[in-house]
Amino acid sequence: MDQKWLQTTEFEVGSTNSKLHFYIETIEVNRLSALAFFAAGESQHKGKRFFWQNREKTFTLVGLGHAYTIENNAHVNRYNHVEKIWKHLTENIVKEEQEPQPILFGGFSFDPLNEKSGEWDGFPNSFFAVATFQLVIQNEKAYVSIHLITDDDDSMAQFDSLRKERDRLIHAAQVKEVKTYNKPLVTSYEERNKVEYLNSVQKVANLIKNKEAQKVVIARALSLQFKDKVTSPQVLSQIINEQPESYLFGLEREGLLFFGASPERLVKVNNGKAYSSCIAGSIKRGKTAEEDFALGQSLLNDAKNLGEHQYVVEMIKDTFAKNCIHYTVPKNPRLLKIRDIQHLYTPVEGQLNDNANILQLVKDLHPTPALGGVPRQQALSIIRQVEPMNRGLYAAPLGWIDAEGNGEFAVAIRSGALIENSAILYAGGGIVAESEPISEYEETLVKFRSMLRVLGGQLNE
Repeated sequence: MDQKWLQTTEFEVGSTNSKLHFYIETIEVNRLSALAFFAAGESQHKGKRFFWQNREKTFTLVGLGHAYTIENNAHVNRYNHVEKIWKHLTENIVKEEQEPQPILFGGFSFDPLNEKSGEWDGFPNSFFAVATFQLVIQNEKAYVSIHLITDDDDSMAQFDSLRKERDRLIHAAQVKEVKTYNKPLVTSYEERNKVEYLNSVQKVANLIKNKEAQKVVIARALSLQFKDKVTSPQVLSQIINEQPESYLFGLEREGLLFFGASPERLVKVNNGKAYSSCIAGSIKRGKTAEEDFALGQSLLNDAKNLGEHQYVVEMIKDTFAKNCIHYTVPKNPRLLKIRDIQHLYTPVEGQLNDNANILQLVKDLHPTPALGGVPRQQALSIIRQVEPMNRGLYAAPLGWIDAEGNGEFAVAIRSGALIENSAILYAGGGIVAESEPISEYEETLVKFRSMLRVLGGQLNE
């Protein structure tokens, strides 16, 4: 192991004048399994872990333990709150080339004004964490960092203890036999509020016909019960195996794991360049290559789906025009094909102006018309009235930001919440004037399919 000398910085957070110290030590290790490292934290760090892998599989992040958390339940300024504290935390860090800096990982709830009770009770409107033990795998190299944030002026004994724990975690991930995980055994399904969902689709279509909105996304939930308690590593192992072409994520907070495999980037920032994806409009995959091609072509020529897609393109274009010196948008969408579904897809990229940053882009982009609707505020108001659940982190921005302002957020779709021996899965679709409840219901079945397979379930369609 190549060791880097301990790095420390001082900063103030909040209204107090107390000084906090940020101690960092990073070592390079022989490449190890990210899942094994995550699982090695099962006994000591359960409820305080996260996992992320980008769609290209060029960046993997695992966090164990909480060195520092940023939470708030504000209805406004929650993006600015996270940005301000993160800037304070990292402004004096010496940035070493070729080594990962501390990373802040987490997400913002879909709608802070939604007060419906359910599995998200007690979860803050924004939740981000700096891990005590951070694994980054990038460019064929693996680094493990210790982060200690404390107001104690003499923390060497505590840091020595963290070194021992780090070495134990690395040893467990490298040496112990890699565990294989079976799929959970599903004992029952419940389509939550199915009748209410079908009624809400019709109600929203009528509202749109009456010009109260142009498009509104309505979601529903499916709950599963398992024979035995299901663990976070068990779920993540199945996601890694089943959905390699997507953003893979898992975020624990206390007894809840939010997990998923999203095809959709919200925004990425790297060295001042911003990237986003317009994804809206979908159709199932074909059983043969010929059928798949025909379905894809029908999607590319479907007026309803093209209209939904264009709403997203226009909104993301407006956001990039506001935050970028210049940007590019292809004229026509292409197809994004993943295992269970194909989407209309338009990539957007631009050069950020001096006042823009990734959290500002997240604030401006969320929710896109693909997850909320058009116009945004009218759509959110309708969703609060007719959708019989709280989305929590579903369809919300989830991702990471480093000390230099680089980062990436995905739209947390194809996702679910795991609580002991039960899981709640989420899926939705865009409602327009011509939408029909049964066809929208069938579209959600296609979207449920990926996470159902991960959890060992299957719906009769």
